[in-house]
Amino acid sequence: MTTTTQEHQCDVLVIGSGAAGLSLALRLAPTHRVIVLSKGPLSEGATLYAQGGIAAVFDEQDSVESHVEDTQIAGGGICDTDVVDFIARNAKDCVQWLIDGGVPFDQEDSDDETPRYHLTREGGHSHRRILHTADATGMAVQNSLQDNVRQHPNITLLERHNALDIITRKKVGLGGLIMC
Repeated sequence: MTTTTQEHQCDVLVIGSGAAGLSLALRLAPTHRVIVLSKGPLSEGATLYAQGGIAAVFDEQDSVESHVEDTQIAGGGICDTDVVDFIARNAKDCVQWLIDGGVPFDQEDSDDETPRYHLTREGGHSHRRILHTADATGMAVQNSLQDNVRQHPNITLLERHNALDIITRKKVGLGGLIMC
């Protein structure tokens, strides 16, 4: 059995190709050379199978404070208040980033040109704040992120690779090396 070793250089190595890994790669790629390492096919993670939606305050009748309160109640009061507040305050901008990246969240007819998203109410939410893509939101998010990652010139995808040996060198101008 012969094995070959390939050397890949990057500024940032992202291990994992779910929504978090691909989002991180896209956020860093404008200023860094990024490698995304996926142990299987790019879409193999759990993101693809998520059916529900994503909670964010998009309705004028809703508020971040209400979102925080609902989350604390649903979490039985044991959620870290600062973390819940941070997530609820940043959710709309993060979802808008997904929208700008091509995620086709369901919309309702609108009288003007402004998109009006179809919001649902789920679980412990007191307001309609769940954006969704039918019942396949995870698939829509994963596919959009994958398309954007594949098109970005600063991102290299290594599918069906394992992180066996990771070597880093501390020299100016030389990023991490991945041995595959």
